[in-house]
Amino acid sequence: MSASTQRISALTPLAEVLARVAALARLVAPREMALTDAEGRVLAQDVVAAASPATPVALIDGWAVRAEQVADAGPYAPVLLEPAPGWVDAGDAMPGGADAVLPPDAVANGEVHASATAGDGVLAPGADAAPGQPLRRTGERLRAVDVAALQAAGLSRVMVREPRVRVVAMPGCDAAALAISRGVASHGANVIFVRALERALTDAQTDIVITIGGTGAGRNDASVAMLKRMGDVAIHGFGIAPGETAALGIARGHTPVLMLPGRLDGALAAFLVVGDALLRALTGAPISPGMPVTLARKIVSTIGLAEVVPVRRTADGVEPLASGHWPMQALTRADGWVLVPAGSEGFPAGASLEMRAFP
Repeated sequence: MSASTQRISALTPLAEVLARVAALARLVAPREMALTDAEGRVLAQDVVAAASPATPVALIDGWAVRAEQVADAGPYAPVLLEPAPGWVDAGDAMPGGADAVLPPDAVANGEVHASATAGDGVLAPGADAAPGQPLRRTGERLRAVDVAALQAAGLSRVMVREPRVRVVAMPGCDAAALAISRGVASHGANVIFVRALERALTDAQTDIVITIGGTGAGRNDASVAMLKRMGDVAIHGFGIAPGETAALGIARGHTPVLMLPGRLDGALAAFLVVGDALLRALTGAPISPGMPVTLARKIVSTIGLAEVVPVRRTADGVEPLASGHWPMQALTRADGWVLVPAGSEGFPAGASLEMRAFP
């Protein structure tokens, strides 16, 4: 194939690329999933539990008492209770009439040596999960702690949106493809790593195809040309640095296809901005806020191109590590990245920015 078949005539501004993403991508259908398998997935509906606990339970190990009967008890004025207080373990239902739990050393030989207030050491009905109150909401990603909490509240299944993503590595692009695969998985997607682009473009079980490599004008670059033959190329050439040769299109009439450059910096930059937007459009996840940081050293950028800049933390904030092309040492030293808009010449030292993490 000649080198001219994939030449880029013009770079499309990032705002237009993201607008096209919004037009191409649609929410994937929700499906039910076992809670134990749902960590990292994006919820398709609010998670609501029945009241938990349903009745008062002991929050600590100790003695179940009625608080008003021991209101005046103390080390020098013990109160003798008849019958003697009953023992409860944490999690036990509270005995009838008891409304507080005293610690183990508060009772000796049936005598109470400490006072209590109603509710001490007791978990009230609905304290863990109030009826009708969502524990996690639609669009939120389930963390490991969420899974544990929802299990404790008695839930076993949830509704999620889990895009089926084919990640295609062109020859020589395995390292970049692995990083992109990890980034895709962090969005709650089901990642299937393949090498045959044609097969991925025709797979009816795919919600989105992401390719790495073959988007330039080299003698062996043919990814965009294949998509043009088998589907539709909406954009070839993103107004973003690095990542200018990335492409966006459709296969099978409705499946979004994101084609990333083979070099790691270009693949990551385009994925972090455009791939992130595409996957959020499929799952319904909102934009996650970045970490507020202060720029310790100015960033100089070219007007007309949005730029992804790797940065690292310093005693004075964060400093840029590269501009345009990223040396691999800059990437390995980076703590995150910031985005310079296309209409900006950069940021001065002292500017407040949002830093985001790499996959």
